[in-house]
Amino acid sequence: MTRPGYVPTATSLLLSQTCLLLLWLAMAAFPTWAQTGASLSGVVTDQNGAAIPDAAVTIKNVDTGATRTIATGGGGRYQASGLPPGRFEIRTAKQGFADETRTGIGLAVGQDATVDIKMQRSTPDACASGHEFATTDCALTWHGITLYGAYDVGIGWVSHGLPENATNYEGESLVNRNGYQHRFLIAPNNLQQTGLGIRGKEEFLPGWSVVFNASTGINPQSGQLANASVTDIANNGLPRSSYSIAIDGARAGQPFNDEFYAGISSAYLGTLIFGRQRSLGTDAMLVYDPAGGSYAFSYIGYNGTMAGGGDTEDSRWDDALKYRLTYGPIHFGAMYKFADGSGGCYSASATWTAATCTPEAAHNNAYGFDLGGGLGKFSADVVYQRYNQAISVLNPLLGPQSPTQSYQSTIDSINTDPISGANLIGTTDTVYGIVTDNRAIMFAAKYTWDPFKLFAGYEYIRQDNPSNPLGVGALDQGGYLMSGVEDNNLDSPKHVQIWWTGLKYALDSKTDITLSWYHQLQNDFRVPTTCSPEAGFRASCAGTLNEESLYVDRHFTKRFDGFAGIAYSYVSGGLAIAIPHGPGVPYNYDNNLAPTVGGRFTF
Repeated sequence: MTRPGYVPTATSLLLSQTCLLLLWLAMAAFPTWAQTGASLSGVVTDQNGAAIPDAAVTIKNVDTGATRTIATGGGGRYQASGLPPGRFEIRTAKQGFADETRTGIGLAVGQDATVDIKMQRSTPDACASGHEFATTDCALTWHGITLYGAYDVGIGWVSHGLPENATNYEGESLVNRNGYQHRFLIAPNNLQQTGLGIRGKEEFLPGWSVVFNASTGINPQSGQLANASVTDIANNGLPRSSYSIAIDGARAGQPFNDEFYAGISSAYLGTLIFGRQRSLGTDAMLVYDPAGGSYAFSYIGYNGTMAGGGDTEDSRWDDALKYRLTYGPIHFGAMYKFADGSGGCYSASATWTAATCTPEAAHNNAYGFDLGGGLGKFSADVVYQRYNQAISVLNPLLGPQSPTQSYQSTIDSINTDPISGANLIGTTDTVYGIVTDNRAIMFAAKYTWDPFKLFAGYEYIRQDNPSNPLGVGALDQGGYLMSGVEDNNLDSPKHVQIWWTGLKYALDSKTDITLSWYHQLQNDFRVPTTCSPEAGFRASCAGTLNEESLYVDRHFTKRFDGFAGIAYSYVSGGLAIAIPHGPGVPYNYDNNLAPTVGGRFTF
């Protein structure tokens, strides 16, 4: 259009034609320019197909390392445009879901690619009603904080057992050195430790969360905190015929006798936590034990020697850092325990006083590593653990009414020498134990061949006298003092080997049948060896322990299951000697048959 009366000249016509030509060229070139940037889009859903909003979607350029993180919208959709051509991977993260990664994505110039992602829930949905709590496995979660727990109790019969007490939390399924009588009894914590816990995971940045856990074990028959140390203390000074059941374990009446930790978790860099927590060996045991760490049907669940890398008290580590990282099918773990507590007062002399006793510092640091992975239906782990000044508590302290030996004082002992005088620690509320430095390496695997799951494992443990001794008055777990200490129990290194295998058969969607076998072997570790039927076996002689078990577990609801099974265990050689009663004092009976029935409620 032009103004009225305007007559174009030849020059103005040429100029207008030139402008139109440039505009046409620019418009023709625009699609080519727009197509130099590629785009990625898709929908993120859960396993049921429901959209997941506010999931963090991180798009990484594999060629350059550059990343871009965006959040999904209300419909679970994400979109990223203006991407250069190249190779990409996508990782999605959302609290309550397992991270998902998609790799091998190639983008060409101007390409619009669609990659939908399905995420699996890592925790159950929060309970919305009492009916839902009773009929499903929903979680008691509020703002990312979850309350959880279990109650497991039953009744059992043992062919050779002892009277029960209110603090024992492991039952009597395993052969016991002092068991002497067949009896019916309350069987606590058969498939799982009764207890309560609270855990949380709060995201503060995309892909970054604060995590914490506090859990404790309770005796279902008494309501008391699980306390292995008190089961020994209750028998101090009593004659053998008056003992009740006594155990050694990692739970010693601490307010949080299972775990108590906090830390940081990253969707990309792993999780780092600090506090009281299960050892790497315990984590692996719970995964690769066919009976899942059951007290009633698993030797390696009942006895923490394997999980603790040589000592049952060390199945949990105090003041410890643990790091976990999963990358694709591979996972890695590392753990370090800082020294804590007090080392008591030590002297190498047969008689000592305050003038000759040297205060000791605790050197009970520890470290471990775990490397494992999965390929299809097969998974395996290798775990190494090293623990210094490991304490093995022996039940119980001898007294005026019980057998005595020169190495076991009727009051106290240190370094196998009786002591008296100043710095004496009384036997009231104290424990007696052997101190060693332990190293252990474990190999474990499992394979799923529907409807079967096959399990197998092996651990080698080496124990040496401690390079740094502990003295009388040293602090054991749970704040209990040691009035008796043996720092030179081994004349030569003690070698312990543990094998296990088993299978779990899914009879139907609600019923499992589990068959397990466990075997422990120790060497002769005293010089000279006096190990023969004629000479009389000692606890330092080579010996074996075996257990076989079979049980059925029926899930009536998501939360409640009932079980019934039987375990048979027996010992031979040096493992059939009743420490601390000395040479020539064997187990009352070298075997135990223990059928058990019961129920478990979890939430």
